[in-house]
Amino acid sequence: MKRKICVVTGTRAEYGLLAPLIKEILCDKDLELQIIATGSHLSTEFGYTYTEIEQDFHIDKKIEIVLSSDTSVGVAKSMGLAQISFCEAFDELKPDIVVIMGDRYEILAVAATAMICKIPIAHLSGGELTIGVIDDAIRHAITKMSHIHFVATDEYKKRVIQMGEDEKFVFNVGEIGLDGVLKTKLLNKDEFEKSIKFKLNKKNILFTYHPTTLDDNITIRKNICTILEFLDTLKDTNIIFTSSNQDMGGSIINAQISNFVNSHNNSILFKSLGRHRYLSALQYVDAVVGNSSSGIVETPMFKIGTINIGNRQDGRVMSQSVINCEPKGLKEAFKKLYSNNFQKMLKDMVSPYYCKNSAKKCKDVLKQIDLTNILLKRFVDIK
Repeated sequence: MKRKICVVTGTRAEYGLLAPLIKEILCDKDLELQIIATGSHLSTEFGYTYTEIEQDFHIDKKIEIVLSSDTSVGVAKSMGLAQISFCEAFDELKPDIVVIMGDRYEILAVAATAMICKIPIAHLSGGELTIGVIDDAIRHAITKMSHIHFVATDEYKKRVIQMGEDEKFVFNVGEIGLDGVLKTKLLNKDEFEKSIKFKLNKKNILFTYHPTTLDDNITIRKNICTILEFLDTLKDTNIIFTSSNQDMGGSIINAQISNFVNSHNNSILFKSLGRHRYLSALQYVDAVVGNSSSGIVETPMFKIGTINIGNRQDGRVMSQSVINCEPKGLKEAFKKLYSNNFQKMLKDMVSPYYCKNSAKKCKDVLKQIDLTNILLKRFVDIK
């Protein structure tokens, strides 16, 4: 009997990273792939990105949980709705392993549900730190509910073990999404410009900025306004914006960006570029600007800079291509970005997250691991 592997995805960024693993599972004759799409994938506000999944794979279940609110009450209600819906989905699909990634609130609800339903959980991207957001606590909570751990660096592996997880179930496979970066045929410049209906300039940046969820709305609004005021001063520069996610305060950021784009011909806004166009864009921009994890993980593969604003990504392993700054420090950050020394350094950049055949290594573990008594977790003390 085939082992059933259920992959859950809730956001565009997460799906892009999971796609190489999903393909590996699909192509293995001894495994049965199940896909559940949820979260912002099913929201018109975020571009109905489930359609991108359907271009590549069959979706077994679409579970709508996003309410028309990014307040703490709205998010908490969405988590409750997720638990109600996922217990029914798991009861129907009866997966042998549930695969989840990262640190978002809907994934916490999925993990809690799978745990109660006595389904082994394989978690990707554990052991990382993002000090500036509530995701940090969510990620660590998911780690303690999970049974199989796929981490991206040795530092993250040590941290998961430090949390009492059994070393034999912790696997450093690198960042699985980077396999797809190298294997994807990207758009050439002309094709890319036609696809976004926007001409590139002498200088270009790709901007994605998410709320730091531990901040209040006043601080979130102040920070995005400060950032946009600086972007307004850039010369000979075009800006490609992608929308913020559905975290608390995301609507505030999106409203400010929309107002900026409406009054600036050198900018354009997308709810989602999609994985293919996003990676294609990285060939032609000078930097990824904002506070998205893509600036930390994928961007160094393209030997371009990242200007990481604020503390949302604090604690992650970062390459030398990442320039950290506060909103008021953007002028100096851009000065460094375009400096000769920095540009020269980028030519030799190697991502700390890349590991060859990462997705296949992950799939092989899912296929071969002994699930007998795996639900009987024991806290392992460090000796």
